[in-house]
Amino acid sequence: MSQIINTFLIIIFFWGHANAQKAPSTFQNPIIPGFHPDPSICRVGNDYYLVNSSFEWFPGIPIFHSKDLVNWEQIGHVLDRPSQLAMNPGMKASNGIWAPTLRYNKGIFYVIVTCQDCGGNFYVTAQKPEGPWSDPIYIQDSPGIDPELFFDDNGKTYYVGSSQGKWGPPRRWSWEDRIYIQEIDLKTGIMKGEKTHLTSGHASNAKWCEGPHIYKHDGKYFLFVSEGGTWNNHSVTCHLADSVKGPYIPIDANPVLTHRHLGNLADITTIGHADLVETQNGDWYAVMLGVRPIQGFRNLGRETFLTSMEWQGNQPVFNPGKGRVLMEDLRPNLAWSPMTELPVTDNFDNLNLNFQWNFLRTPFEKWYSLEMRKGWLQVSLRPEQLTEPVNPSLIARRQEHHSFEAYTRMNFKPETENESAGLVVFQNDRFHFRLLLILEDGHQYIQLIKVGKSGMEFRNQLNEEEIARIPFHDNTVVIGLKASNLDYQFYFGSNRMNLEPIGKQQDGRILSSNWAGGFTGTYIGMYATSKNKISTNSAFFDWFSYQESSKN
Repeated sequence: MSQIINTFLIIIFFWGHANAQKAPSTFQNPIIPGFHPDPSICRVGNDYYLVNSSFEWFPGIPIFHSKDLVNWEQIGHVLDRPSQLAMNPGMKASNGIWAPTLRYNKGIFYVIVTCQDCGGNFYVTAQKPEGPWSDPIYIQDSPGIDPELFFDDNGKTYYVGSSQGKWGPPRRWSWEDRIYIQEIDLKTGIMKGEKTHLTSGHASNAKWCEGPHIYKHDGKYFLFVSEGGTWNNHSVTCHLADSVKGPYIPIDANPVLTHRHLGNLADITTIGHADLVETQNGDWYAVMLGVRPIQGFRNLGRETFLTSMEWQGNQPVFNPGKGRVLMEDLRPNLAWSPMTELPVTDNFDNLNLNFQWNFLRTPFEKWYSLEMRKGWLQVSLRPEQLTEPVNPSLIARRQEHHSFEAYTRMNFKPETENESAGLVVFQNDRFHFRLLLILEDGHQYIQLIKVGKSGMEFRNQLNEEEIARIPFHDNTVVIGLKASNLDYQFYFGSNRMNLEPIGKQQDGRILSSNWAGGFTGTYIGMYATSKNKISTNSAFFDWFSYQESSKN
């Protein structure tokens, strides 16, 4: 018997050793691809948690879990109820949830955030990172944006934020933003004492000083802020003090992290808005936002990247010896812990939508169902349209790759000419594509519409153009697209194996924030509308597939 046990243990040892050998020595950036900006991170024991901005998309603030800082799995959303996040009709694109900070203190998780045009600054709490999270506690007299909570060793808690020109004397130079600190009572959300100005940036003409984070290391207080705006001049600067309220002195090596000197066509641009974490082994890492442009265009939005950091005296050095964020870098010294990957195809077999699906603004009523027809997603036709600042019948997910394929199988019979449903590739209400099944003069068509014109001067104009329409008599259709960098080709057919193109290749640059403006990335999803009229009709979606594809 002992010989059998020994043999079994040897097999287990070599199996574990072989699998350990499979762990790569490097990792690939971004660690969370697609529109996942403004990352904030914390560690609890051997577990890491991370949140991102979500702007006008609901549920708000996706939250992720990792064991090794490289492999991440979404475990929920912080704001998943209308009582937590009420983004009403009329709220402009790219407003909503800005720059959350995630922290853990004495058994409680905290997320503090700005809700632009939907309430101001507030925080929520939870005992478990996957929730449930509390309803918001709004913070009075907290002008500006990008709040964080700093828990000092003496038991005091501080609110740190960017004034955005809304506190203090008149700006001394254009776009001066003051970082300020004030003690806060977390039981009530009431500020205590006076506000203290910490910095306006590392230089006398620093622009858009925001995203503050304070860390205490070796008895010193380090204030990291983002400067230059979330475009190609984005950067991180560091300021040092002996007391939490300063005075803070910019260190000599500022900016401590930026890619502005690499130019607009670098593989990664717009690096900034960093948050630090110390591993259980005593190593330091930073997460930050960045952009992977294609020919200078940014269809994916701002994504989450990772790089190492170490303290050299009182100077933080990011990626020592390299000084920049790399697409491929050495993996952290943590046990390789791959997470379950999302399947290519969502067959809508669950009772709830998977975490990757989002709504545009807050859905105050449930206009979809996974139960009406088993294995199908039912979407009600409603009067709201994509070209309006409302909550339309749209369920969408992020574009995560420059080259990808996305398809869905839809069953829908338009009953009137105002009814349509199909697939959407969406940047905002003024820049998107719609591939729809429509009815006109008693005949059905597949119609491709482009919304948006190239050039910044058209950002606030509604420019709709029908690219193509082709007769289609069935009520079940497969529709989708294949993207290769900035070229988007749309398809339709009776089944996945029998697809034909509709229209020519489309210029995907209209989906980039370069032309569309704003702070988000491209979404792909399922849409239905009755165009300002009441309808009882529905569209049904059998499955939705998304996967990266080769460029050729």
